This record gives sequence, C-alpha cells and structure tokens, in this order.
Amino acid sequence: MAHLLNLESVTVHAGVRTLLDGVSLGLDDGDRVGVVGRNGDGKSTLLSLLARTREADGGRVTHTGGLRVGRLSQADTIDGELSVRQAVVGEGPEHVWASDARVRDVLDGLLADVQADVPGGFDAPVGALSGGQRRRVALAHLLAGDHDLLLLDEPTNHLDVEGVAWLADHLRTRWPAGRGALVVVTHDRWFLDAVVATTWEVHDGVVDAYEGGYAAYVLARAERARTAAVTAERRENLLRKELAWLRRGAPARTSKPKFRLAAAEALVADEPPPRDELVLQRVAGARLGKDVLDVEGVTFAVGERVLLDDVTWRLGPGDRVGVVGANGAGKSTLLRLLSGELTPGAGRVRRGKTVVPAVLSQHLSELDEVAHLRVIEAVGRERQVLEVGGREITASQLVERLGFTKERAWTPVADLSGGERRRLQLARLLAAGPNVLLLDEPTNDLDTDTLTAVEDVLDGFGGTLVVVSHDRYLLERVCDRQLGMLGDGRLLDLPGGVEEYLALREATARPAPGATATAAAAAAPAGPASPAPTAGSLPAAAGASPSEVRAARKEMARIERQLSRLAERERRLHAEMAERATDHEAVSALDAQLRSLTAEREALEEEWLTAADVAG
Repeated sequence: MAHLLNLESVTVHAGVRTLLDGVSLGLDDGDRVGVVGRNGDGKSTLLSLLARTREADGGRVTHTGGLRVGRLSQADTIDGELSVRQAVVGEGPEHVWASDARVRDVLDGLLADVQADVPGGFDAPVGALSGGQRRRVALAHLLAGDHDLLLLDEPTNHLDVEGVAWLADHLRTRWPAGRGALVVVTHDRWFLDAVVATTWEVHDGVVDAYEGGYAAYVLARAERARTAAVTAERRENLLRKELAWLRRGAPARTSKPKFRLAAAEALVADEPPPRDELVLQRVAGARLGKDVLDVEGVTFAVGERVLLDDVTWRLGPGDRVGVVGANGAGKSTLLRLLSGELTPGAGRVRRGKTVVPAVLSQHLSELDEVAHLRVIEAVGRERQVLEVGGREITASQLVERLGFTKERAWTPVADLSGGERRRLQLARLLAAGPNVLLLDEPTNDLDTDTLTAVEDVLDGFGGTLVVVSHDRYLLERVCDRQLGMLGDGRLLDLPGGVEEYLALREATARPAPGATATAAAAAAPAGPASPAPTAGSLPAAAGASPSEVRAARKEMARIERQLSRLAERERRLHAEMAERATDHEAVSALDAQLRSLTAEREALEEEWLTAADVAG
C-alpha cells in the first residue's frame, strides 16, 4: 500500500491559541478518514495543512512525488462567469465527458435540479445559481476529476437526505478502497458511518485516531473515558447515553470495530433508554389534552406549484415526528402552517386550545431583537427556571447543557457564531415553555459533541415534537416516526424511515434531468471503456448483480429499523400490561396486540434472511 503524505510534529497557532501542537500523522493509499471535533478546534486548518495550502508554524508536511490533491473548501471560489458545464468538466468535447460513466453519475446525482429548473441548464452561468447549487457545482467538479487524495470540508452541506445518500454511495463505489485516499470533515454522523474506516478527533491541540466510523468512535471514546477514569461527570454521562442508544440500534452500526468492546459495554449495562416514553406521553397528555394539531384537507400552493395537495394529518400529544424531503418540497412551509404563520389555500389547521407552539427557523431572525444582550440574559428574559426531563433547571444550567461554557454564556449575542446562535435560540424557545416544538434544520452549524448535547435536551422535552432535517442520525435518534414529502403534494407515513423515503423517491422519480448527458453518451462516438467494477462494488453473493446487492443491503437496513421499532413497541406493551395487570379486559386487548407484533416481527426476520442471502 503506497504512502501518500506525512505530518511531522506540526504546530499551528491562531493568535494566542494553539490549534495543533506537535501533531504527527500519515495517510496511505486506501485510507478513508472522517474528521470530527468542536467548532473552532482546527478541523478545516488540518485539511489546509494536508493540502499544503497553509504553512505550519512548526514541523513539516511532506507529499509523495506527483500527488494529485483535490480539495472542497467551505469558501465559494468558483468563477461566476463560467457555465455550469465549464465549471464541472472544463472545455473538453462533449463526447468525451458524456461517455464517462463517472461524470454522468456525478451530473445526475448532484446537478439534476440545475439541468431541470435553471434556465439554460448546464449552459447557465454559475453566477445565476443559488448558494447551495454553487456548492454542489464545486463538489461535482472535484468528483469528476482525477485525484489521488480527496479532502472534503463539510460536503453534505446543502445536500438533502437523497443527495447525502447518493454521495455516500458514490464515494464507496466510484472512489473504491485501494484507489487513493479520502479525508472528510463532517458533522453528519450517518455519513461518517456509511463512508469512513477511521475517525480523527481534533481537540485541545492534538489529533486522536479511532478505528471505524461514528458508532465505533463513540464506543472507543467511552472505553478511553473508562480507562482514564474521567472525572467530568456530565461529559461521561452523555457518552454513556449515546453509546447505549447506538448499541440498541441497527447491528450494522457497530459490527466492525476492532477494539475491545466488553469494557465499553460495561459502561451502559444498566443504562436506561434515552428517554422514558411512557412518562413523556403522560406529561404531554397533561399539558396538551387530546387535541394538538389537526391538518384537515389542506392545500397550499406557491404560484402554480402545489406543495400540499388535500393533506390530512393528525398530530397527537407526545408525538415525535421527523419530516424528510427534497429541497423545495415544502417542509418549512408545513412547519409554518402548523405554527399558524401561514394560512392554507384550502382546508384548515385546527389547533387545540392549550397548544403553545414554538418554531426554530432556519434564519434565526428572532435573535435580532436580543442582539444587544448577553447569552445568559437572552435566555433568562424568557424564564429563569424551567422543567426539562421531569426536573427543574435554571436558565444558566440549560445554557451550559447546550454547550456554552461559563465564559461564552456572557458573550454578547451579536458576537456569536452560526452554531452558537442556533443553540441560543433553541434555549430561548425551551425557556419560553412551549408544549409543541417545531424545529427547522436544528443541526445546521453544530459539531458532533454539540449535537449530542442538543439531543440530550430534546430527550427531556415533554410535549409534541416535529423536526425537519436532512440529518438521518438526528431523525432516528430523537423521533419515533418519519413522514416524507416527495414533491408531489403528498405527506406520506414512512414506517421504514429514510430508507423507505429513498426507495419511494427512486420508484416515483421523473426521468433524471441528467438523462441529457446519458443520451449524449449514447449518441457520442465510443470513448475509452469505463472502469470495471472493483472489489468494493462486486456482488457479495454468486449470481447477484451489484445493483441487486445494493438493493438487498438497503432492504436489510430498512427491515432492521422496522425490527427496532417493533422491539420498542413490544417494550411499551409489556410495560403497559404490567401497569394494568388488574384490568383483565385491557390485558387481553394488549396481549392480542403483542401477538400481532410477534407475528409481524417473525415475518420481517424471514424477509431479512432472504435479503441477507443476496447481500452475502
């Protein structure tokens, strides 16, 4: 395996802060590395050093001769005068790039909406695109090129859940193991599990390496915390809670860590579920009553585009619902209808008399009115004492739980970063005492540690929760069910979660806008043959095609999520049967439900085994 680069005793200063202090590490051909850490701790700086676009203050960075490095930065550096086509594939003749399966896949996967919806399609100037589209053009240019090392800084920003799934699959199959190296900075925990084999954590001037993706990283941190006898009780408790949830999740999340798991699992031997759903349901019922939000025959259009078409949906007390959909499908509009900010064109949204909604918007304009205050003052103005997770906490304790140190808690609101502003507004909403919480992309600009802290706070929210997000991990972690918006005006229940949504999108999608490129390839003179599938994309079972294997693995993942949900429903039924043991009729009814769930589980297990035979 070829060696690609080395960092030797590298030190980097930012003002009086030391971001990296004597860091040494290397990359080999075939490495797949995810980089995590708190915002501001040096993740993007590390990528700049690897690319040699920034000089170290001490130590040295060495590349092997002729190393071709491609880097996606967070800055927008594309010339707005270029056409989309020029920005992605340069000035080469169409028959060359159109006959390249990799380029066609990139155009179809990242820029289908540009070809379909932007006047001029791929011939439109980059300057006419939205910020998110420009970001995807930059990513497409990188993926269409030839590189030995890919450095990606937050590549999932501006991608919807479908785009994130495509990128993960593309990097696994079109950038196979053994052909170059990949280093990706991301806060998307599902993406880390799907793509990387090693995790680097940047913190306190050092870089710690962990084998595996996010799940393995959490397990290893828990083990290290145990052996080092960590005294920071709150940090350890969050790790325990996260680890407990991961160990209850799909087996694929933790099937490949190579380090010893027994000690880490001992940390969570008696750890309860992340939230007591029976208690939260009782609290929500007491605060909200029976009626919360009823969407009755609602239609809503923007111009000629119908976002919701005769939609009926009931949201009950204690429901925790995630909403997924493509960009522009109407997810934010749905939240604004639920909150009363928008009025439907037809139908109505009926709200219970006791409903007190709160909305976390994407733009956070609500903070403008408190820009002159400090963080703790902005929260305390809403309420000084509030209840989270069944116990009272002060505004300052809530601020600390959401990741503000004592020093940052006294920072003026106007001086906060984007992620800090989002955390502050969530704290203000919770302090106001809502019983219905509507969150629009709450994970934007948050690092993995902060995401864990936010999820911990949401676990204790005793009300109805609706979350719009492209973060699959968050949706699975804090919501009990998902709804999908496919862009056709429908709002669909997704028992199979995000995997079911992706399957529905694939089944109902219109002809891909990138078909223009595909058609051009068919008409173009034959170019060099496309690379043959590598070992990473070959079928695992004899006689099965790569697409059949991928479909089987997706089916297995979908079934595992359903089995997890069934296990949770069975647990609830057992708990309810124990509570109502003296009510014979109630116990009989619950027992019938339990038998039905058992039959459903056995059928799903048979389906899983069938899919496993294909996937290998």
